[in-house]
Order: sequence, then C-alpha cells, then structure tokens
Amino acid sequence: MKIVFLGDSITDAGRDRRNYHNMGSGYPKFAVEHIQNAFPDVDFEFINMGISGNRTCQLFDRLYADGISFQPDIVSVLIGINDVWGRHKHLIETSNEQITANYRAIMENLRRRTNARIIVLSPFLLDAEDKEPWRGEVDHLVSIIHALADEYADVYVPLDELFAEALKTQPEPQYYSPDGVHPNDNGRAFIGEHYFKAIEPIIRDVI
Repeated sequence: MKIVFLGDSITDAGRDRRNYHNMGSGYPKFAVEHIQNAFPDVDFEFINMGISGNRTCQLFDRLYADGISFQPDIVSVLIGINDVWGRHKHLIETSNEQITANYRAIMENLRRRTNARIIVLSPFLLDAEDKEPWRGEVDHLVSIIHALADEYADVYVPLDELFAEALKTQPEPQYYSPDGVHPNDNGRAFIGEHYFKAIEPIIRDVI
C-alpha cells in the first residue's frame, strides 16, 4: 500500500530529499510509527514529498511529479499556511480567490488522475504574539480548505480546531509550537496521532 504525504515544512521537517522514503522528524514519522504498529502484516511504501516554504501554487506546480506519478493508494495534503505567511513576511500577495483556485486544482487533479483516497489536514495557527494579526486570515483559509475537503476529500482533519481544544487544558501556550506555525515534537506527535485516527479506517477499507 502506497501512502504519499504532500505539504510544506510541516511535512518536510528536515527530511533527506535524496530519499523520498525518509520521513524526516515531522508528523509523517509519528504517523508511520502508528500505522506500522497497527498493521504489522501490511506491506507499506511511505513517501514524503513535503517541501519547506511551499505555497498552494507551488504544490500544484509539482503535483504530477511529486504526487500523481506515484499513483498512491492514499495521499494526504497539508498546505496553505505559507500563502498567509508570504503576505506578511515576504510581501507575496496571494488572494483568497487564488488560494481557492490553486487548492481546487490540486484536489481535482488528484481525484481525476489517481484512484487515491484523499486526506486533507487543515492549516493551523497556534499561540504566537507576533502572528496574532494573522488569525482572521487563517480562519478564512481554513474555511476555504474545509469546504473543498467536503467536496473532494475522503476525510478532513481539522487540526486548527483540534489544537485549539487541546490548548484549553494545556497551561503552556507554546507547548505544541515555539512560533505558532512550526510544531515541535509535541505538536508533531499530536498531528501524527490525529492523522492515524483519520487514516486507520481507510487502510482497513483498502485492505
């Protein structure tokens, strides 16, 4: 069973790009551990194609080479926060209409050109004083992606909501991320756990 992870730095997480089977230190590593422990008799091929800094347009540009060409059984997509980051840090203005068009094109091509089950994970923004002004934009981004996931994906993982709920009982505001965007090991494990909850029934259905 071939499982492909697509995304930005949250997926990349320092992976060895010379070897796409290398999971890096991010949530794919934690997800793979859960999957292998739960399904020790299934022959999996895990492929990490996260690239740090990618926006939705860049993922679309490389979608054939890094996603469709593998013809995965399951593919996950976690992308979008850099479209907001780019507005604030690099003066790259990507409108919500452009983000919607880019993301829809990604979903449509995965649906039309593969037989993969699709998992969509929402972008998220955690506590970080310097990024508080981003909150409204991230909320809008999440609403766009949620709507497209309802239209195209097999399962949607609402990471922004899940983190917000978890932080209600976590006294340390930076427990999951030092900068509000890039998860630390606590955050990576958290995403990996919820990714596994989403993918487990899909794997059982596929096998």
